[in-house]
This record gives sequence, structure tokens and C-alpha cells, in this order.
Amino acid sequence: MWDRFLRACRREPVDATPVWFMRQAGRYMAEYRKIRAKHTLLEVCKQPELATEVTLQPVRVHRVDAAILFADILLPLEPMGAPFEFVAGEGPRILAPIRDRQGIEQLRVIDPHEGLGHVLEAVRNIRRELDGKTPLIGFAGAPFTLASYLIEGGKSSQFTLTKSLMYSEPQLWSQLMSKLSEVIRLFLQAQIEAGAQAVQLFDSCVGQLSPADYREFVQPYLQPVFASLEQSGLPVIHFGTDTSTLLELQKETGGTVIGADWRIPLDVVRRRLGNGVAIQGNLDPHLLSAPRERLHQGVRAVLAAAAGAPGHIFNLGHGILPHTPPSAVTEVVDLVHTWTAKKL
Repeated sequence: MWDRFLRACRREPVDATPVWFMRQAGRYMAEYRKIRAKHTLLEVCKQPELATEVTLQPVRVHRVDAAILFADILLPLEPMGAPFEFVAGEGPRILAPIRDRQGIEQLRVIDPHEGLGHVLEAVRNIRRELDGKTPLIGFAGAPFTLASYLIEGGKSSQFTLTKSLMYSEPQLWSQLMSKLSEVIRLFLQAQIEAGAQAVQLFDSCVGQLSPADYREFVQPYLQPVFASLEQSGLPVIHFGTDTSTLLELQKETGGTVIGADWRIPLDVVRRRLGNGVAIQGNLDPHLLSAPRERLHQGVRAVLAAAAGAPGHIFNLGHGILPHTPPSAVTEVVDLVHTWTAKKL
């Protein structure tokens, strides 16, 4: 059933629980490493034919139920006026961090067709190659996560500079978040228009906030984004890392599917969120490298917690790790499909 994933997102009956994985295209796959031996990450992201090939690799190999566009959450920053680079062993580095009024005012609200046209071309190419056999998920980084990278200059564990600006300069924070939110809204809408059949908003840093701070400093900017995207009638996935204290606020903020990481059982998520949204998750990515018996136990635990309720998409609680055996990824897809198969 080609639309198994889309039906689950709509909480409709499915013949088996759909499976896809965050970072399902990446360094754990030999096919991907072969391409990366000749091209940088940004080159792969910026060349539509390469982004198309990398997106399709896990669909061919693992028979997942959805493809997700290969890109990077930081791509909108460069055309906005905040160039960055990837440093080996360190990750992304913002070349000129944005920490004051001048820097924020100079950021541009871009037209995604101009600044990110290569991504939209990749979306069109992937849809054509998938040929209606597998749905395509588009994605973007959420405003808080992008703001954190801009302000910190790269990855952070404490988010000291981000919270300092947030607390001490609320007007500047509002200006920054408003710009980022509008860019992300336009970018995801453009991906939908180019052919994406669902979109996911990644908020990988937002778990650093308390519920009160989320409500004050994030929710007002995210709600209009979700409201706009949901008008398309397509699934909109709202995912954040370490967000067990924010689940109800995430649902309130928007999204037809809420992603949960591995720190909270799915039955707890369902009790807290009710039946009005689909749920995605939430195997610990490290279990893919565990002994097979332990991996099987983990998969069964996720499925048991989901309890066969409508609207479950099996996924990890975050992305596939580079040391993951590819065979384990394929095995999990087969296990989930086999263990949840039913006649409609």
C-alpha cells in the first residue's frame, strides 16, 4: 500500500504500521559514502541530481514507507544573509553569528524560489523518480533551532547566548523569530507546491526551554506557521528533541502528527495528547546497533506502547547514527511490517 504512511498520518486504517527513519539517508550507507567521497555535504544539498539520488537510496535499499528530502536545516540561512560552513569534527559554524540589532535587521526574508530553488528542483525530481510508489516528506528547521545556531555560532550545549538575548532583548528576539518563521513558512509551502506530500518541522533544540518559556518565546511564532501549512490538507509533522515537558504545548501550537523521542513511552504520549493527532516514533537510535535480541525487544516495546491505535508512524526518537549497520535498518522495517500486518 503506497499511501500507508499518508493514511496513518490521517489516523485512517492501514494494512501495517508505516516505517521511515529520520536521517535514513546518511553516512551509515555505503551508497551515500561513495557520493560523499567526491562531494561535500553542501554540494550534495545544492545539486538537485545528487540530493535526489541520496534521498532515493534508503527507499530502494530498506523499502521504507516514505522518502524524506535530503537537505540540511541550515540551508535557508545563507540566502538570508548568514553564511555558514561545516567543520570536520565540529559540525556547522556560522561565519558571522547574529547577536545584535544590526545583524538581525540585515537578515532578509527570502523568496524560496530564488534563494532555495535548488531544493525545490530536488523535490520535483524526487517526486518524478518515486513515480507515485512512495510518498515524499519535505522538511525545515524550526525557528527556535535556527535562531540558536545563528546566535551561538554553531552547536551548543548550554544555549547561554541564545537565552541571554531571548530574556534581555525580547523585542529583538521577536524580530528575529518573526523573520525566521516567515522564511520557514514560505519554504515549506514552496516544498508542498513542488510536490512534497507531507512536511516535518524539526525543532531539535527546543527541549532546552521550560513550558513557560516555550509559550512566551516560541509558540506565538510557530502557531501561524502550522496554521498556514495545515490549510494545504497535507500531514504536518511537529518534532522536537527532549520535549517530554512540552508535548501538550506542541499539540496546542500545531501539527497533525506529533513526533516523540525515546525518552517517553508512546502510551504516555497518547494519554497526554488524546486521539486528535497522529504520533510518530520512537525507538532509541542506539538500539539499531544493539544485539538483535535487544533490538527486537525495543521494536516490540514501541509497538506495544502504540497499542495498535490509529495514527502511529514507526520511527526513531531521532536520526540514524553513522555507525548503524544498514542490515538492522532493513530488519526493523521488515519486523514492523510483519508484526503489525492486518487485513483491511
